[in-house]
Amino acid sequence: MKNRLIYPLIGILFLSLSSFEFHKFYMGIFQVNYTAEKKMIQITSRIFIDDLNNGMEKKYHQKTFVGTDKETEADLDLLKKYLSENFIIKINGQSKPITFLSKEVEAGDVLVCYSRIKDVDKIKTIEISNTILIDWNAEQQNITHISVFGTKRSVLFTESSRKELLKY
Repeated sequence: MKNRLIYPLIGILFLSLSSFEFHKFYMGIFQVNYTAEKKMIQITSRIFIDDLNNGMEKKYHQKTFVGTDKETEADLDLLKKYLSENFIIKINGQSKPITFLSKEVEAGDVLVCYSRIKDVDKIKTIEISNTILIDWNAEQQNITHISVFGTKRSVLFTESSRKELLKY
């Protein structure tokens, strides 16, 4: 009697658990820090390497190998172009050029990029547009932490929220 009840329950449990599949999350993390003494904004970006290469391939119609052993100088140039087109900062209503400094691979699958904006005297408003990988994948979310004058704010950029204006 006991076996009649246990075997069907184990079967139902097995079937219900096997119907679930792993759901990948799509997340980028960005840190924007204003250093008044240096009159500079420092930007750190953390993006999954496979998602970045897929997004750049979709946008530019060419395979890239950023963050891998097969990376080329052309891949790096395309990365710089992609970041400049999809991560834009306006200070007091004026677009500011972002200078790409370097990159490194973290934990094997995350690309960390370092950039900066020089000659930032005063900040009254900062407008950030962050569309990195959002056009490639509607599930992409970019958390951006902004630290200006000791005030820390976090903004979530998604397909429906691509731009944010902060006042100081």
